[in-house]
Parts: sequence; C-alpha cells; structure tokens
Amino acid sequence: MNHLPTRKLTFAALLCAIAVVGSLISFPVLGSRCAPVQHVVNILCAVLLGPFYGVVVAFFASLLRNLFGLGSLMAFPGSMIGALLCGLAYRWTRSLLPTIFAELIGTGVLGGLCAYPIAILFMGKVAGEVAFNAYVVPFLISTTGGCLIAYILLRALGRAGALKRLK
Repeated sequence: MNHLPTRKLTFAALLCAIAVVGSLISFPVLGSRCAPVQHVVNILCAVLLGPFYGVVVAFFASLLRNLFGLGSLMAFPGSMIGALLCGLAYRWTRSLLPTIFAELIGTGVLGGLCAYPIAILFMGKVAGEVAFNAYVVPFLISTTGGCLIAYILLRALGRAGALKRLK
C-alpha cells in the first residue's frame, strides 16, 4: 500500500501550521517588519512537496492568518505567487539557488505589485494609494530574510543526509 499521498498531506498540514504560528515571529528591518517564516515554508514546500502543495499551503496559511487576525489580505498574493514560482523553479532545475531566486521574485516583487490592486479593491482607496509604493520594499526585505533562513536550513539538512530521507 502506498502511503505517499498521506505523508505529503500530513507534511503540508504541518508546514501550514508552522507558517501560521511563525507569523508571530517578526523583527524590524529598515522601517519594515520582517516575518520570514512563510518564505521558509514556501521554499520547503517547493523542495519537499512540489508547486501544487506549495500553493495550497500558502493559501491556507494566509487564510488562517487572516481568520486569526495575524495577517492581512496582502498575505494571499505574495505567498501564493512565491510558492508557485519557487515550486516550478525547483521542479525544473532541482537546484536550490534558482528556487530561492524565484521566491524572491515571486513574493518580493510580483507579490508586492499584486498587493496594489488588492489594496484598492478590498482595503479602500487610501490603502491603494500607499500600496504601490509601500509593499514591494517590505515584501523584498521579509522575503530575503526567509530565503536566507531556508537556504541555511536546507544546506544543513542536505549535509546531514536528512533531506534525501524527507523527500
């Protein structure tokens, strides 16, 4: 009997929980709050589970963070675009650096840009006026922190041989 789908689903649920609880961890960087755990989770999902699970985990983590009052609507575009791009990058290259770069571009740049229409549609014109100028830089700062943590974590897991067992 093949238990791979059950293991993947269980691991995805665990990563979703880590992302939600990890949203409590943040620190100030250059006038922005860096909350890196979602970016770490996106990259872990890309490497261990693939792009589909990554997007699903990012969606449910964003949904739960919003329901618990731990995040904003801006969590949706950034985390989901980043999860998709880094999942596809890892699937195509099987290399960590392109995966991290895809997370930076997906969440940091594209997610920040997608925050603008979300802010206008759902948060009002005032938030929309601020969104275009104020989201890309903070998204990039937070994403960079998460990418560094994920890189260090995955390199350590790889050296210890644990990464092969997790896959």
